Amino acid sequence: MTTATQSRTNCDSQATCGTTVPFESIQEPGCYICNWSGHLLRIPEDGVAPGRSPLVNIIGTEPLYVTKLSENPFVSITKAKMIACNLDCNVNF
Repeated sequence: MTTATQSRTNCDSQATCGTTVPFESIQEPGCYICNWSGHLLRIPEDGVAPGRSPLVNIIGTEPLYVTKLSENPFVSITKAKMIACNLDCNVNF
């Protein structure tokens, strides 16, 4: 399943903030929250550069979804928590 859903929110004034995608479909750097655990993921530009192997590979029988919180992978923890809460995401960081 590779469809993405869009949530409406004001966070970071970015159109992609709040987008939910499968973990293996992450193609842009940014700050993401794991929908299955509430953990924070920081994906730098080098983590999604063309021709690079993924820095992390998670394999399972069901897709694991993440929600993008910010275009900035190094957004502060406080701001990331606030954005996640505004998106009604489970926060565990």
